[in-house]
Amino acid sequence: MNKSFVIRAGRFTDAQKNAYNKLYEKYIIPFSEEKINTNNTIMEIGFGMGIATAAIAQDNPDKNYLGIEVHRPGIGKLLLEIEKNAISNIKIIEFDAVQVVEHMIQPASLEGIHLFFPDPWPKKRHHKRRLIQRPFTEKLASCLKPGGYLYMVTDWEDYALFALEELNATPGLKNEYNDFAPPQEWRPKTKFENKGLAKGHAIKELLFKCC
Repeated sequence: MNKSFVIRAGRFTDAQKNAYNKLYEKYIIPFSEEKINTNNTIMEIGFGMGIATAAIAQDNPDKNYLGIEVHRPGIGKLLLEIEKNAISNIKIIEFDAVQVVEHMIQPASLEGIHLFFPDPWPKKRHHKRRLIQRPFTEKLASCLKPGGYLYMVTDWEDYALFALEELNATPGLKNEYNDFAPPQEWRPKTKFENKGLAKGHAIKELLFKCC
């Protein structure tokens, strides 16, 4: 699979940089080709600025969260949230999610997988870079424990339909609804989501479980 991300331009503020340097060893797990303990963990791929990630982790202190992100300002921002709110149940891996899933995540271990507004790669020639497509969805399914879930949210209708088809065709996953899922009340809205809504984009949610 081709690389599913590009490094986005963005200002790395002094506060974010200081948090990154100060808290790196405490909260960031270096990439390696060895499995780590991911039992009963919820993994989020591409957490952006991490505001929703921090809020969900705070609301569920009994669960472990693993965030995968390559955008360093976003990592710094999440580390600021972790420090400010004394959040102790989040770890971060700063690396390509495809490689992390391939090498570091134990089979049948994750309680859930979150993908909130992944890059839609709207141009047809770039669709091959979309994260939610086979065979990667098959790899994600293999990382979920029985009853574990995959939850995706997007404001790009074409990607939503594409992902729905790919997930429906992925062995080991079952759609919890006949089509798209209703809004999940426990998920906080993100700044990115509000921007999409302001542009008139419809929010589409998909919820599949490992069977």
